[in-house]
Amino acid sequence: MSRVGKNPVTLPAGVTAEVSGNTVKIKGPKGELSLIVAPGIKAEVKEGCVVVTRLAEDKPTRSLHGTVRSLVANMVKGVTQGYRKDLEISGVGYKARMEGQKLVLNLGYSHPIEYVIPSGVKVTVPKPEDMTVEGTDKHMVGQVADRIRSFAPAEPYKGKGVRYKGEKVRRKAGKTVA
Repeated sequence: MSRVGKNPVTLPAGVTAEVSGNTVKIKGPKGELSLIVAPGIKAEVKEGCVVVTRLAEDKPTRSLHGTVRSLVANMVKGVTQGYRKDLEISGVGYKARMEGQKLVLNLGYSHPIEYVIPSGVKVTVPKPEDMTVEGTDKHMVGQVADRIRSFAPAEPYKGKGVRYKGEKVRRKAGKTVA
């Protein structure tokens, strides 16, 4: 049996779970998330916990058991604490700013890059070199942060570009004159 999948997901105070058919809905102080459970997997609420079980013992169902349990646990953490990714920009003239629901990035191209922030995710720019991506859905927060980073990933020669806060960029030596 899956070691991850057999552990129940405990619901903290203020969080409610509802299972209807193959849909799990989690409500908490920061919002509401839902998940459509894969066929062959069953989720149910018992004594303040969400218990995920599998209905069959074939390989695809076994492989999804722990995954579904982890997704439910991530939803519970998202509606209680939320998720956050910090990004930093380095480079001369590289900067970011918010214009309504759009993030405008100047990353050394001939034009500014405008990225519309999807609903459910909040991006703040406290300084032109720093950005924070926050939200309740772990997948969406990571996807938005990675999309922003993909506009100009930090390059290895001068280190210019967008990177996660604390990310180490392996630097290469430039040209050498013999």
